Amino acid sequence: MSDFIRIKGASQHNLKNITLDIPRNQLVVITGVSGSGKSSLAFDTIYAEGQRRYVESLSTYARQFIGQMDKPDVESIEGLSPAIAIEQRSASHNPRSTVGTVTEIYDYLRLLFARIGIPHCTVCGREIRSQKIDTMVETVLNLPEKTRLIVLAPIVRGKKGEFQKEFKKLQREGYVRVRIDGEIRELEEEIRLDKKRRHDIDVVVDRLVLREGIRQRLRDSLETASALTDGLVRIDLTDGKEILFSEKYSCPICGVSLPELAPRLFSFNSPYGACPDCSGLGTRMYFDEDLVVPDPALSIREGAIAPWAGRSSMQYFSMMDALAQHYGFDLNSPFRDLPENIQNVLLYGSGEEEIQFFADRGGRRFFYNRPFEGVLTQLDRRYHESPYSNVRMDLSRYISLRECPTCLGTRLKKESLAVTVNGKNIQEVCLLSIRECMEFFSSLSLSPQEILISERILKEIKDRLTFLLDVGMDYLDLARSAGTLSGGEGQRIRLATQIGSGLVGVLYVLDEPTVGLHQRDNERLISTLKRLRDMGNTVLVVEHDQDMMLASDSIIDMGPGAGVHGGEVTFQGTPGEIMESEASLTGQYLSGRLSIPLPPSRRPLPSRFIHLEGAHEHNLKDLAIRIPVGVFTAVTGVSGSGKSTMIIETLHRVMSRQLNNRRGGMGKIRRVVDLGGIERVILINQQPIGRTPRSNPVTYTGGFSFIRDLFTGLPEARMRGYKPGRFSFNVKGGRCEACEGNGMIKIEMHFLPDVYVTCDACGGKRFNPDTLDIRYKDKNIADVLDMTVNQGLVFFENIPAIRGRLQSLFDVGLGYIRLGQSATTLSGGEAQRIKLSRELGKRANSNTLYILDEPTIGLHFADIQKLLNVLMRLVDMGNSVVVIEHNLDVIKSADYIIDLGPEGGPGGGRIMASGTPEEVAAIESCPTGRFLRAVLEAGSKESPEKKEHRR
Repeated sequence: MSDFIRIKGASQHNLKNITLDIPRNQLVVITGVSGSGKSSLAFDTIYAEGQRRYVESLSTYARQFIGQMDKPDVESIEGLSPAIAIEQRSASHNPRSTVGTVTEIYDYLRLLFARIGIPHCTVCGREIRSQKIDTMVETVLNLPEKTRLIVLAPIVRGKKGEFQKEFKKLQREGYVRVRIDGEIRELEEEIRLDKKRRHDIDVVVDRLVLREGIRQRLRDSLETASALTDGLVRIDLTDGKEILFSEKYSCPICGVSLPELAPRLFSFNSPYGACPDCSGLGTRMYFDEDLVVPDPALSIREGAIAPWAGRSSMQYFSMMDALAQHYGFDLNSPFRDLPENIQNVLLYGSGEEEIQFFADRGGRRFFYNRPFEGVLTQLDRRYHESPYSNVRMDLSRYISLRECPTCLGTRLKKESLAVTVNGKNIQEVCLLSIRECMEFFSSLSLSPQEILISERILKEIKDRLTFLLDVGMDYLDLARSAGTLSGGEGQRIRLATQIGSGLVGVLYVLDEPTVGLHQRDNERLISTLKRLRDMGNTVLVVEHDQDMMLASDSIIDMGPGAGVHGGEVTFQGTPGEIMESEASLTGQYLSGRLSIPLPPSRRPLPSRFIHLEGAHEHNLKDLAIRIPVGVFTAVTGVSGSGKSTMIIETLHRVMSRQLNNRRGGMGKIRRVVDLGGIERVILINQQPIGRTPRSNPVTYTGGFSFIRDLFTGLPEARMRGYKPGRFSFNVKGGRCEACEGNGMIKIEMHFLPDVYVTCDACGGKRFNPDTLDIRYKDKNIADVLDMTVNQGLVFFENIPAIRGRLQSLFDVGLGYIRLGQSATTLSGGEAQRIKLSRELGKRANSNTLYILDEPTIGLHFADIQKLLNVLMRLVDMGNSVVVIEHNLDVIKSADYIIDLGPEGGPGGGRIMASGTPEEVAAIESCPTGRFLRAVLEAGSKESPEKKEHRR
């Protein structure tokens, strides 16, 4: 096989017919400014072709179950291996998916506990011993005399099938009846079962009435049932109660039996292991007191109880007056000032205590006595009784999730949690951090027989834990929901899983694996990628991180610009060679010829602070959160140290409730001391700006309404009587109805991938011919949507309302995107910057707190400078900016730093340092400070000539 992946004539998206050779079995970094074509080359060309070729090698039957990618626009690719993409996306939004299940560690844990776990009684906690036939006989004989019972042998438990062979065999052996899914059936009759459903089948061995002289018959029946099921016997007491006996596990004191120890007993995705009350989710829905009474400063009459607020009926007021009269409280008092017992009555009802209510009918007053239901009780009843979905949807505004009171969030049955290995049950093991979990399994004390049984299982568990440690995930625990992981965390978990697979000769394509990773942990990740390479694989990484680029074997720099100005290979070579290249913008930053400068001065700290006391959400250790107002603050720390918990899940929630009147939990804090005069809070995250192809940058930023108004005001449009809706592809009238304004039509291809073809009616322009007749400067509405932001700035230079919004997109480094580009094609970083541009496009606001979560994702050095200019502008307008960030160029530019640590997970949640970058860098015990110190020293040594050149 060739030593290179040879690409010829790649023209996917903005790639300009590029031809290059990528060395195989090396760590190769593809870099360049945002929009230069990195992902188009790595994912949309190389990976897409590798995956497509592999899928085409499969049978037609297999291909219908596997998503197939379209053939990329490339003349030829030679030397291509089967490709695996590890992208930045959340591992799973399924609430049942956890770190343990994604990495397959939980599967091995279930097997381990099923094979060497020690069962305990769920009542007294004693270790359960084997239950013999004699014990079963004595237990049954201790039941009241004349008790009717059926001795059953459970031969099938929760399995799919028709079981015709089993029925015939039982009939040949002389058995007459079976119980199928709770119903007694005669074996002589024709029994047809749905093979797609799970069934429980018990053989009816004997039917008895307890009386004198029954011992021998009972013993024979129990022995027969036990022989049929390898020790399992069920006694049906015919009054709805059952006793399950096992020759293997039973408590000699309490008589409690456990089912057989099988892996499914420890699965929260199986009915045999899942908590019956929450079905293995660990949480249950409930009507939240904080949502029902969002503002306890209001009185009942002012609408403190939100579901009842705005009611004007006499019946409601008479009910409240009757309550107030009965309990002696004032309806005009703030809810929070009412006695606790009165609050409980209003929320949960009066119980059995009756209250005298009255109603006016036909001018006469009628009195009646009944208990008061309470608002939470009433909402719960209406939610479960109402047949109308719109009623339930309206009531869901007051619903939150809380820990299941039965399993306390463990997801499992008590029988599953009663089995231990070295004194810990499976949930306790999963709640350990990855590092603590590794220590637990490394120090297991096992008997020689247990070692023999568990040797291979433990090897698989330890190998996977080691991989997670190697990619800096030591702070996570196996019980962590996969939906709460960031894109970078999800990517590194999948990377660890791939290393564990041990594949050789594979092409791995990764999208910024350093996202969310502290500089301290970068080296471990780089070592992991090198190990993947040394196993005989090619590792292709789209990356902007300096450490990753310098550690690579080869670098491909895309550019020179973004969008239509990119799509070319400006450099290819080793890290040492790129630093000497004048043509490579990346090389100039790596060599230090270009750099992001230190700010000329720090803003002085104000007297106003946002101050919250006692933050203890997740791993936060009772923190006092103090955020200075009117400056640029960076929140730093190692991965998992609590940055997002402190800022997004605590600070943002509290301020949203207080300032934006948002519903939802407040975050776990003791007290809000001061909000620093902030008037509103805005979170700018990386969630998509829209989930449909019709959503695009120009509609999201509000610029499209001005463009439609412009076209509506043209003489030809006015003469035809066109309104602004005529130029919208979201409503009927002006859009092409053949494609409903999408410009593309999806054709389902059964076992081949769906094909999107350009609409024949409109040619992909989205609008009908009459709408396209209206032109401004010889451009119709479709031509405008096809422009880039850079082109739009020139085209609309004389229209301030439109130009201002396009200028905001340009200022955040998005001059290359098209005005009508589908939101589904935008990366998370691009979506975040579009949201930021929308804030810039608004009228000047002050006293606003902007919160950004790692806005540098996907940004080149040159793009980070543009981003910093925008953030500084927001602060200069009188706002406060808080950024969760690992990028040292952003951190060094901040006015104030809050560093969390010292470790991730349980070892984090403490403030290690706070102050200016210079003050934090001087603290030896601060992990961020050590890396920041070198950056500040390098920036202070910049020559006056270089500074002048930069200005």
